[in-house]
Amino acid sequence: MSEKNRQGKRSARERLREQREREKHSERRVRTVKVGGIAVVALAAAAGLGVVAAGRGGDSASGASAEPVVVGRADAPATLTVYEDFRCPACGQFEETFRDTVHDLTEDGSLRVEYHLVSIIDGNVGGNGSKYAANAAACARDADRFPEYHDTLFANQPAETDDAFGDKTRLLDLASEVDGLDTAAFRTCVQDGEHDSWVGRSNAAFTSGDFNATPTVLLNGEDIYGSSEPLTPDSLRSRVEDLAAAS
Repeated sequence: MSEKNRQGKRSARERLREQREREKHSERRVRTVKVGGIAVVALAAAAGLGVVAAGRGGDSASGASAEPVVVGRADAPATLTVYEDFRCPACGQFEETFRDTVHDLTEDGSLRVEYHLVSIIDGNVGGNGSKYAANAAACARDADRFPEYHDTLFANQPAETDDAFGDKTRLLDLASEVDGLDTAAFRTCVQDGEHDSWVGRSNAAFTSGDFNATPTVLLNGEDIYGSSEPLTPDSLRSRVEDLAAAS
């Protein structure tokens, strides 16, 4: 990374930190909340993701489990567990705010991220975009391009009620923005819904579990995103660094 790019990234982070300090007592955001397995929209206190090479994390499209997509080193001292839906606006906000920080922490080996992809928006407002996008992301994982494609999907996230990701042609078109991803194998995986059953199991595990909103973000098992104290990129970095120092 060039020095110019590093300076630009630091500058962007400084502006974001200053903005969040000004707004942290008044900012509100929309989280997608599940009630009895159905997603509804609710207001929650403000709080605000990213990624290195991704692995399967032991999951199988045909197996009984719905293991997460894993990014980062297996021996990282801190594990960030993220439940998110590609159609969820609050998930998009979380990604925009924390992407660079999570990238940095995974790249330096201090953080491992486990992504649980769910499809509650499909059940709430209709369509298949959440499921199809999650399947396509799993196809990108198969090609070792999950982080890049994951970020591309959120960078091009449609409005919640717009089922643009329900059009698989759109998902394939976005693959052209990721080097090396737009291959015959990826296209077949997306078109055939190779990981649809995995997405279904992941969503079922979420809707029947203890967490009730997307994004849900846990650091070494502790919910750090839905608490009364807003999470910031700096506070996330500090928590991870403390865990690394203690390991």
